[in-house]
Amino acid sequence: MVVRARVFFLLIVTLVYSLCASARTVVSVAVDHAPPYSNTESSAPKGLIIDILRPIAQELNFDINVIACPFSRCVYLLTHNEVDIMGGLIRTPAREQQLQFVTPAYMALHSSFSFYSLKTPNFNVEDYNDLYGKRIAVMRGAAHFARFDNDEKLIKVPVTSEQIALDMLLKDRVDLFIGVEATAEHAMGVLQRPAHQLMKHPYRYQDAIYGHMAFASRFAGSTLAEKINQQYQKMLNSGELSALVKPYALPPVMPQNGIN
Repeated sequence: MVVRARVFFLLIVTLVYSLCASARTVVSVAVDHAPPYSNTESSAPKGLIIDILRPIAQELNFDINVIACPFSRCVYLLTHNEVDIMGGLIRTPAREQQLQFVTPAYMALHSSFSFYSLKTPNFNVEDYNDLYGKRIAVMRGAAHFARFDNDEKLIKVPVTSEQIALDMLLKDRVDLFIGVEATAEHAMGVLQRPAHQLMKHPYRYQDAIYGHMAFASRFAGSTLAEKINQQYQKMLNSGELSALVKPYALPPVMPQNGIN
């Protein structure tokens, strides 16, 4: 009887341990394919936002569930509380009504929004007004600069990825594609698109572009979200955050990044 009791006790302990182990909190993170900052086409999705969250998850004892999705789909999932976190988002007043942005931004790109087209004789975009009448491929759900985003007279053709935008350019289904100069040309190389057939136009919008981590509204009200934010601030103050962004050729993370 004593042996049976001990065996039964060990079984109960093992069951309780297993249940506790399987009850670990899981945080879902939406990641889009945006080389060099994220890659969802490898065997396991990877990227800067995962690099940042991994030590935080280790410290706070939660698991990360990466959801690979096109950019527009990722934004949809975040704004509809179907994932908890997304990275690399530009902070806008409209988005602030739906999401909680973690500051400061971990990505700081001193770059331009540039316009690309096929190399076509007598086709040039010298200033903003030259955009009118042109079919412009834009990433669905993306934020650019206020004048462009709010201009309803422009012909904007929503696409779900840079690859589709470039394919549409090559097939003459759009006239222009708008992209962040610092990343668009890298994407052209990674996507193996014939960049020699494309041209970058003189008109561009120079800006400091900041990419933030953002919480879905439901997750933002949780204790865990508050702890993640606190841990993020510790990483900022210790310099760990700057060390994590350095391999991506990004500047050190400064306290004022992306703070209005």
